Amino acid sequence: MTTFHELGLDPRVIQSLSNMGFEEATPIQAEALPVGLSGNDLIGQAQTGTGKTAAFGIPLIEKADPSLDSIQGIVITPTRELAVQVAEELNKIGQHKGIRTLPVYGGQDIERQIRSLKKRPQLIAGTPGRLLDHLRRRTIRTDQVVMTVLDEADEMLNMGFIEDIEAILAQFPDERQTLLFSATMPEQIRQLAVRFMNNPQTIRVKAKEMTMPRIRQQFLEVPQRHKFDILCRLLDIQSPELAIIFGRTKKRVDELAEGLNKRGYSAEGIHGDLTQARRDTVMRQFRDGMIDILVATDVAARGLDISGVTHVYNFDIPQDPESYVHRIGRTGRAGNDGLAITFITSREIGHLRTIERLTKKRMERLPIPSMDAAMEGQQRLAMDKLSGLVKEGGYQPYKTLAEELLEETDSVTLLSAALKLLTKEPDTTPVRITEDSGSSFGKKGGGGGRFRKGGGGGGGGYKRPRSSGHKGGHHSGNRRRQHRSQ
Repeated sequence: MTTFHELGLDPRVIQSLSNMGFEEATPIQAEALPVGLSGNDLIGQAQTGTGKTAAFGIPLIEKADPSLDSIQGIVITPTRELAVQVAEELNKIGQHKGIRTLPVYGGQDIERQIRSLKKRPQLIAGTPGRLLDHLRRRTIRTDQVVMTVLDEADEMLNMGFIEDIEAILAQFPDERQTLLFSATMPEQIRQLAVRFMNNPQTIRVKAKEMTMPRIRQQFLEVPQRHKFDILCRLLDIQSPELAIIFGRTKKRVDELAEGLNKRGYSAEGIHGDLTQARRDTVMRQFRDGMIDILVATDVAARGLDISGVTHVYNFDIPQDPESYVHRIGRTGRAGNDGLAITFITSREIGHLRTIERLTKKRMERLPIPSMDAAMEGQQRLAMDKLSGLVKEGGYQPYKTLAEELLEETDSVTLLSAALKLLTKEPDTTPVRITEDSGSSFGKKGGGGGRFRKGGGGGGGGYKRPRSSGHKGGHHSGNRRRQHRSQ
């Protein structure tokens, strides 16, 4: 595991990455960043969706000087959509350092782009054809360019841009750094590297193939404003014995943990800002069954080996397939079955498909659960709780009271009343989940959704006691009632 602090980055860049929810480097980032930061040319062979944008974006931001009003770095992309997404990502990474990136692409008024270029951005992300237009007009000058990036080079080759790329690269200074990223490495791309790159280092990273057949993988397409309520309904219906919920940022983790507790669940959050002592305490409580739900960021949950985790919920879709594999691998251990559910918005469908393609595993679409289904789930748990108590015994001191009640009321009415008392009806306590700028995923068809305020609907819930063989031990009904009344 490589954190961005270990790479010696500018504190302003680290602050931006932290705001974006990036706590540790993905595999391609961990291998590519030291090379990129050292000034060497690089060929990175990695699939879309593995975190490539930050792999070249961080060195671009690190090397750019905000005091200079000249273009210092150019990213060449195959499509306008990718140019826009790359520019958005670079602007987030460079926010605190004051590095601005401008996207330029065909289909947008070139005069408008020229006016934007007069505001002196330090970086450009553009498509080959439009970049050539600006170079011919001399509205983009390359004499101060210190780094060039070719993103999805094989895709640009397939689209017939190879001659345009050669014409663009020929206009850059010889003393520059070049980074080339491509999912595949056809011969023409190799020849391009030989001609325009200086002893490049080659890095190959492939997403792990999914090898966890005991984990059932599902997803829900949910508007951001409804995510929290739907999560609560799922918890009521599924009643996980031990669950981990993943959030993208530390702030998200804190808000989710607080919101779940307001709704009556026993949840705690862990992330990089907690002291080691506090993290140890939370993990001990989770292992011992004192809390049922752990809310975590990716970095905080890496390396966790806790038996008995039955459910993993990706409240925020992971930024890359590697993170997805690590997340869902927290369940389905030691020969047990597990369930992993990912929440996505309509904008994130493309990113979900990328994860499916690279992990070679198709996810099952889950219908949005209704409030009635959540209520039925709670009623079922109340029945299980009564049945479990009958099997375990210990109710003898209450038999005299029961006999007295039965003299006045029939057994069906009394049992119905008991079930009503035991059933935790869905809670509608408003919970505020603030807007999250998050991360765009730097890929076609992807993109990070934005979060809006949540509230209303959903619910808390009691659960069936764990079996005595579970590592977490048996839950005390009194402890649960005490927790939910606090």
